[in-house]
Amino acid sequence: MARDRKLSTDERILWGRVVRSTRPMAGKTGELTELDAFLAAAEAEIEATEKQRMETAPVTPPVQQPAAKPSSGQHHPLERPVKRKIAKGRLALEARIDLHGLVQSEAHVILLDFLIRAHERGMRHVLVITGKGSSLGSEGALKRAVPLWFSKPEFRYLISSYESAAQHHGGEGALYIRLARRAGDRS
Repeated sequence: MARDRKLSTDERILWGRVVRSTRPMAGKTGELTELDAFLAAAEAEIEATEKQRMETAPVTPPVQQPAAKPSSGQHHPLERPVKRKIAKGRLALEARIDLHGLVQSEAHVILLDFLIRAHERGMRHVLVITGKGSSLGSEGALKRAVPLWFSKPEFRYLISSYESAAQHHGGEGALYIRLARRAGDRS
């Protein structure tokens, strides 16, 4: 990636969310001036874009859309032969991400970025490790939340299907994800 490349609006939004989730190290609070300037510029650009979008939006009353199919936001499980091939190592997992120890807001941004990058690179099968959530009385917040995120618009176009992983890949604390094909890809 070129160092002088400008970030798109979506990339600036995503980066802003990541930056907001960070905390300065003890004794290093005065060194954030460049970062603060970047955030201010990104937020100003986002606000200007939203304002322009609102000004150019048509004033016509909304047309009632027909009800969407109930399965439109839901993904199907992996086919049994595909899951078996992944579990036995005959179909490679092209990437993996471990979300252990992350807060939901951090995990959401990081997972979205990971899936976008994997999708852009044409990957088809990835592993997402959420953890089982059985330590310290936790009930597995990420284990429950990640599948719910997949039905949201920002994830929906990226994912074709998903299912819990085989025991040696993390079992109930991990998910095999089949990414959707990119537009124009046939293989």
